[in-house]
Amino acid sequence: MNACNILVIDIDPQRRETLSTLIAFVNCHAVVVNDMENWFDSVNDLNDIALALVGDCGGVSPTKQLLRELINHEARIPVFTLDYPEALIREFPGSIGSLNYPIKYLQLNNAIQQASVYRNQADNQAETEPLFRSLVGNSTKMKRVQKMIHQVSDSEANVLILGESGTGKEVVARNLHYFSSRRDKPFVPVNCGAIPGELLESELFGHEKGAFTGAITARKGRFEMAEGGTLFLDEIGDMPLPMQVKLLRILQERTFERVGSNKTQKANVRVIAATHRNLETHIGDGRFREDLFYRLNVFPIEMPALRERPEDIPLLIHELIQRIEHENRGAVRFTPTAIASLCRYTWPGNVRELANVVERLVILYPYGTVDFDDLPEKYQIEGEPLPDVITSAIDSQPHSLTALKVTSKANGSDASASVNGFQRSDDALFSMDTIPEDGLDLREHLANLEYLLIKQALDEAAGVVAHAASRLKMRRTTLVEKMRKYGIQRDIEIS
Repeated sequence: MNACNILVIDIDPQRRETLSTLIAFVNCHAVVVNDMENWFDSVNDLNDIALALVGDCGGVSPTKQLLRELINHEARIPVFTLDYPEALIREFPGSIGSLNYPIKYLQLNNAIQQASVYRNQADNQAETEPLFRSLVGNSTKMKRVQKMIHQVSDSEANVLILGESGTGKEVVARNLHYFSSRRDKPFVPVNCGAIPGELLESELFGHEKGAFTGAITARKGRFEMAEGGTLFLDEIGDMPLPMQVKLLRILQERTFERVGSNKTQKANVRVIAATHRNLETHIGDGRFREDLFYRLNVFPIEMPALRERPEDIPLLIHELIQRIEHENRGAVRFTPTAIASLCRYTWPGNVRELANVVERLVILYPYGTVDFDDLPEKYQIEGEPLPDVITSAIDSQPHSLTALKVTSKANGSDASASVNGFQRSDDALFSMDTIPEDGLDLREHLANLEYLLIKQALDEAAGVVAHAASRLKMRRTTLVEKMRKYGIQRDIEIS
């Protein structure tokens, strides 16, 4: 973890000292405010502050004023409050969390990473529209989708959104509507596969009183409801052929009649359609009209399956947890090993399945930490280390501890390496009887010790990771992740 500046504001000197010690332990610098009335004088530049820990400021009014200044500052400082009542926290949307004192190491570490994500999102929102938060993903394929939405959103062209179930096709449709000139008018979704064919015409075009048995009053259809706005026809591939003919007519002539009426009405509606079906195959089978397909397929947008963008899974998990926390339905955190396992899964249900899994784990482990063994069995997937693009995405999310980066300078058992400039040797680590006079960086020392023990276990196990993991009493996947983080090269066969 890179060193960062953490602003500490609290009138209790003992708490300030304790917080400063913990901040130093996580390799960060504490910017301590001693004078509440002139707190700004203690800070050289708020732009250099990674996050602020705000405790007791001497009353509700000073606290509110201080939080407002921090949250509304152009630096977008993320704030964590200490032991604040929930009612007070909710008054400040920039306060991204609350920590209970005394703070534990893992809590502070997670807070730092969550603050980093918050700042990155805030910076990105200065360049892109905020609605894309619901269209989560930094992968190349998702960025392409976002670019296409910007290109076509403000046109009147019909859009056909393709993709498997659960990939977020309706989210794309809502983004298209939001960025269009029709955003102030209704967005009306219709699931064509969920409405029986005999009722779909009335649902879309409306009906007059007495048009059919049960029509005791006149009723507007979805086209009328969406007047001036956007009509989203989901699962268009399941629409019956007779209705396809009528939809084609309205797309061509921009007019329609209610069922049981001869009065023609104009339709000032933009149509966006979506399907998980292969419409070209349906055309060949006679289940979908070719002329309707070309009328809808003016601008196709294909949503990638989740298995095609595993690097987005850590970010999606973070977004899903944030939504659950915002709705006061609980919280949970994931270890890097658990997230890595989820990244190896193929996700046939796509984002919808991932959302269900996260919600289930929030219920099973409320305010806890989910490790590999805590995942449902089908999601416990061991494998080779993940590509760097995925591991970087895991490390950037505030769900777990980011490990020290260790660069090995030795081959075989003759281990001598440097961590953050700290030179280590086997003898110094294993035979130290007293703390050196000039002090000791405990965090680096423990990291060095863990590195050497892993190397020793691998040497004694002839490089077989499973055997080394057994000697260290840890899971094989956990050991593989630690080897990756410590830069231990696997130059022999690993089974």
